[in-house]
Amino acid sequence: MENNAILITAASLGFIHTVLGPDHYVPFIALAKARSWTRARTATVTFLCGLGHVGSSVLIGLGGIALGTSVLKLQWLEGLRGDAAGWLLLSFGLAYMLWGIKKAIKGEKHSHFHSHDGDSPHSHEHPHETEHAHVHGNTASVTPWALFIIFIFGPCEPLIPVLMYPAMKNGLGQALAAAAVFSAVTITTMMVTVFLLLRGVSLFPVERMERYAHALAGFAIFTCGIAVKAGL
Repeated sequence: MENNAILITAASLGFIHTVLGPDHYVPFIALAKARSWTRARTATVTFLCGLGHVGSSVLIGLGGIALGTSVLKLQWLEGLRGDAAGWLLLSFGLAYMLWGIKKAIKGEKHSHFHSHDGDSPHSHEHPHETEHAHVHGNTASVTPWALFIIFIFGPCEPLIPVLMYPAMKNGLGQALAAAAVFSAVTITTMMVTVFLLLRGVSLFPVERMERYAHALAGFAIFTCGIAVKAGL
């Protein structure tokens, strides 16, 4: 019974701490909409960031158990990581928002090469307007990595003090089981929440705001960073 209670607690905390932390899903929703990510890309980025998020805390917890480190010291370390993650999220959101504002104001133009019905190829320029908005350059590939690094720094606060150390009373196997359940529920909740909210957002007519999609995405991430720093 005690073992089952630990696993149920692990699952409950994994769900609650994810749903109550908008930084677990808002950045993915914002960037998926702004960058027109496919469902597969959105799922992959969310999953990998979630894996980095829980995996880093699991490794720290297991290292602390192996070294006999006190819970208070591990909580202090997790606090430092959380502070760093908050600053990184805030800085990334601010930088992305300013970049998005710049693109929206400039209405940048770029060229495409086309050939029509056997004619020789030619090029034309067009601005980033609503009907033809998409991202060019290296920012598309850098963004998921930036998120991944931020989520590696982001701690799972309940995992170490509430799950792993009590589970150690019943052996390392129980501690690993609790960590696995917590991790699986956290990642699953992140992905389900992202896709449910993306579905909800798609019901609203946002085409006129598409030119400002990157600026709005940056603002959403910046706001999440402020919330993390404020401890909300």
